[in-house]
Amino acid sequence: MELAEKTPAMKAWEGFKPGVWMEGIDTQDFIHQNYKEYVGDASFLADATPATKELWQEVVELKEQEQANGGVLDAETKIVSRINAYDAAYLDKDLEKIVGFQTDKPLKRTLNVYGGLRMAKSALQSYGYELDPEVEKFFSIHRKTHNQGVFDVYDKDIKAARHNKLLTGLPDAYGRGRIIADYRRIALYGVDFLIEQKVQDWQDLEADTYTEEDIRLREEIYDQYRALGELKELAAKYGYDISKPATTAQEAIQWVYFGILATNKEDNGAAQSLGRLDAFFDIYIERDLERGILDEAGAQELVDHFVMKLRLIRQMRTEEYDALFSGDPVWLTMTIAGMKDDQQSLVTKTDFRVLNTLYTIGNAPEPNMTIFWSKQLPQGFKQFATQVSIDTSAIQYENDDVMREYYDSSDVSIACCVSPTAGNTGDSMQFFGARASMPKMLLYAVSGGVDEKTRRKVIPGLEPIEGDYLDYDELMAKLDIVMDWVAKTYVRSLNIIHYMHDKYAYEAIQFALMSTKLHRMMATGIAGISLSADSISAVKYAKVRIIRDEDGFPVDYVVEGDQFPTFGNNDPQADEIATGLVKQFVDKLKTQPTYRDSEITTSLLTITSNIVYGEALGALFTGQDSQYAGYRKAYTPLSPGANPSYTATNKGALASLMSLAKFDFEDVKDGTSYTWAVSPKTLGKEQASQIDNLSHLLDGYFANNGGHHLNVNVHTKEELLDVLDHPEKYPQYTIRVSGYALEIAKATPAQIEDIKHRIIHDSI
Repeated sequence: MELAEKTPAMKAWEGFKPGVWMEGIDTQDFIHQNYKEYVGDASFLADATPATKELWQEVVELKEQEQANGGVLDAETKIVSRINAYDAAYLDKDLEKIVGFQTDKPLKRTLNVYGGLRMAKSALQSYGYELDPEVEKFFSIHRKTHNQGVFDVYDKDIKAARHNKLLTGLPDAYGRGRIIADYRRIALYGVDFLIEQKVQDWQDLEADTYTEEDIRLREEIYDQYRALGELKELAAKYGYDISKPATTAQEAIQWVYFGILATNKEDNGAAQSLGRLDAFFDIYIERDLERGILDEAGAQELVDHFVMKLRLIRQMRTEEYDALFSGDPVWLTMTIAGMKDDQQSLVTKTDFRVLNTLYTIGNAPEPNMTIFWSKQLPQGFKQFATQVSIDTSAIQYENDDVMREYYDSSDVSIACCVSPTAGNTGDSMQFFGARASMPKMLLYAVSGGVDEKTRRKVIPGLEPIEGDYLDYDELMAKLDIVMDWVAKTYVRSLNIIHYMHDKYAYEAIQFALMSTKLHRMMATGIAGISLSADSISAVKYAKVRIIRDEDGFPVDYVVEGDQFPTFGNNDPQADEIATGLVKQFVDKLKTQPTYRDSEITTSLLTITSNIVYGEALGALFTGQDSQYAGYRKAYTPLSPGANPSYTATNKGALASLMSLAKFDFEDVKDGTSYTWAVSPKTLGKEQASQIDNLSHLLDGYFANNGGHHLNVNVHTKEELLDVLDHPEKYPQYTIRVSGYALEIAKATPAQIEDIKHRIIHDSI
């Protein structure tokens, strides 16, 4: 029987316009057929309801207790987290419109062992907890973990690259994340239909002869089938039957949240992004408003309670993880707005409602709000979005026109921080791959592959550069050899990681909510591109003298001659070096064979591991002398993402934007992260002019120049320093740091020191 003929579905779909979405899974068609574009302003918005205010006060008190307890309020030590590991738990059952927690009480962290026994044990011990001996015994003797599988296979080159911070942040000791399930399917179709679809896919794979890929996929589909059954059981514990489609807005949001909750129970991935939920939720809300069973205050309350639950998701992390990704982020990235086509936007009233949560329940990093910007977006939304940015510094923007055209889809979502899916949400996934240090590659080119900090030989067979001065041609020839070695080692490590993750820590519920046959991307990354470009520029356009120690090892560099061009000033000489370096390395990555024939993509993104990279990185060719723009002290943080070096920009905000926009999206399809800060007075004397000018800046960066990503922070240096020095006065103060937002109250001392040195533009 066709899905469209099923009575429960037809009842749930009353009032919706028909389309191909009724014949099979197609959430994008459902949205296109049924959403209502909103071109007005924010005047319709409602304030938080009394229930929301009371609930949020309970959350604030819990978060205060968590912070006072060293960052972890409570942690599970015995029950290994699975979708149905716990009975129902509530914050306040009588007030909550959206229910569900990861464990048996709010803010208690899960015990996830499938990713790695050592990881789970270390994370607990760092906060004063001890892993249950029986759990440790079971996972030591009877059940192999992802982390153990990875290190059983790693070769000496991968271990050396990892140990010496040439490769950092590899997902070999935590969940890989970056898999965006299409949670909308639960609400639109009900779980029973999703189960039927997976059974059919499993049966379609029956054959006389099975390849290794066939066998693996059949087993994975069966795991997905089981997970969907567990998802129904999870919802039933809270009194909901999600076997059938949702019939109201409250049910639609709740059904979706159960999927998100199950994901975060099953896996401790680095980025469990949400996909595109705004227009989908809005369709149900608008129907309920028309039926008279919901008013605007109730609509805002549903969105507030959904966002509140997202802010309470927690994972247990190791100290090493926290050093890489400061601030305890989950990266529940929510993609909102964007265009349906060249004429019509996907903006709905719920886009306003989502942004309004930054007022109704205050500022916060989660969800990681990501606006798909286009010059063609309705003016009312653009005005409200930029106002919220100015007020909160909690929003990032991505270029909708570039991604929609490139992937021929208006349903692209952002995984992790800045990285787009290839086409419709639910049809593609990313194998997360962290990043390689480009500045360290440069130093290895000089030292002959010997690490400047550990003095360990990392790249065998590479001879060092001799003499007192760096020669541009010799340096670039050596760098090319280093890049070859790093590209092979990097992709080899990722192939191992994701083979083992599929084998020992498979994310069954996420894949159950996606297409069975997926487009897979191998998401690599580059750190330190601006420092690398500046360093090569110093060699090419000035003179760089090598300082060696008593053993003849290069330990410092002195720049002689005129000031060299630096990245971030719209200087074609420096910018061409930066874009050329990226293309050179990416082309080498693309020659490597990948696990499950995944497509190599690359980002210019560091998260907050720019600090860890910097701590492991000696002096570069820009020297340490402050008379030269672009200088950097040894073993200090890199600038984040693709940001210009802290000391390199001198031409103002527009020039820095112009430099960043020159990276070709084809080379950086995984995202180019730019964390940009400007003082309010630079945007204008009054708020109205600030809003207009920021909107025009975004139009220019994205529409006119093809920029990809922009974190927007609006504050003065004095305001920021006061927050950093007295975080207790600003418990919810949030800023964008590198593809995600950070509550300053959760920042580490190293993070705070790094933020103090970041550029705040005082001139356009």
